[in-house]
Amino acid sequence: MGKILTLLFCILISNLILSSAQDCSSYSFTNNAIYATCVSLPVQNSHLHWNYLPANGTVDVAYRHTGVSTSQWVAWALNVDGRGMVGAQALVALINSNGSVEGYTSSVTGYGTALQQSPLSFDVPAIRAERVNDDMVIYATLVLPSGRTSFNQVWQMGPVSNGAPSAHNMDSENRNSVGTVDFVTGQADAGGGVGGSILHRRNTHGVLNAVSWGVLMPMGAMVARYLKVFKVAHPAWFYIHVACQAIAYGVGVAGWGTGLKLGSDSEGIKYTTHRNIGITLFVLGTLQVFALLLRPKPDHKYRIYWNIYHASVGYAVISLGITNVFKGLDILDPEKKWKHAYIGVLISLAAIAVILEAFTWFIVLKRKKEEKQQGPAGNGAYASNGYGHGHSQAA
Repeated sequence: MGKILTLLFCILISNLILSSAQDCSSYSFTNNAIYATCVSLPVQNSHLHWNYLPANGTVDVAYRHTGVSTSQWVAWALNVDGRGMVGAQALVALINSNGSVEGYTSSVTGYGTALQQSPLSFDVPAIRAERVNDDMVIYATLVLPSGRTSFNQVWQMGPVSNGAPSAHNMDSENRNSVGTVDFVTGQADAGGGVGGSILHRRNTHGVLNAVSWGVLMPMGAMVARYLKVFKVAHPAWFYIHVACQAIAYGVGVAGWGTGLKLGSDSEGIKYTTHRNIGITLFVLGTLQVFALLLRPKPDHKYRIYWNIYHASVGYAVISLGITNVFKGLDILDPEKKWKHAYIGVLISLAAIAVILEAFTWFIVLKRKKEEKQQGPAGNGAYASNGYGHGHSQAA
């Protein structure tokens, strides 16, 4: 039995090795080209094949991207002086409207690029592309700059719109399509994520806004709605509410600021709905801050209208904030545990709110019944301890 299991294990390992070899070193090109070195890149079903010619400092490369439709572009690039997308010297391939496959070069100077055809910072004496059985292959000869052989590399795939490349997705695979390649040693390593500093700012932006608009704001509203029913909590509930919302607003403004910076650094990458909701949140949150300065006294005849305005805008901010947190999570595409954690926080807050809502109505109805039984004298007793005034203050 042990020998049989050992044999099956060996067969499995052999199949895995053969499968890997078929993906890379054993692939047969249509022009029968043979490449001494090849690596399977860690994401996006991509492979890089090459022959390095030390005599003249050139490298013949074949970049192969599998599973490409006729309405998609692919690109592979070296970044000579930096890392990530900006500064990448790209080889691009797409299918023209006439059905022919075009391969060309494009120097990426910013995030708003449409991968227009342009020369690179180093010579590319030859480039062509083909699509075979859903594989897009770019063949090129590169004159390596400054005698170097090790570079940062980037590779991507995105949609074609009106015959030109459109912005690619920003999911985890796209963000991690970056690494290094050494044409002499044959080493090609993954390198974290495209635009490391930008990714860090994206994560910071997400955390700040999730904590502020998505957690602290609902908690502050719950304080105002449920604590004020307890007479012993007057007027402490009001100051707790103000403090919680002020902290939430301050953290939210910081998150909004990081979002503006991300937008300016990522020209051409737009998330219109997420951005518009964010702007609306900032405007409504700022209006709430200024509304606090114009708050009428509890016995003022216009106080009821201010209460309605303040509560309506507050609940709108909470609804939009939670919605935008989920929009941001879809954009960041983090590990599932982070979305699950946030959903768990919301469920916990909702459960607490349901319990407190029932308890609040129980207390309010009980007090109304007692007031009715005690008459005007009883009402005066409740008013004298400050509960009546405190209860009229808006959340």
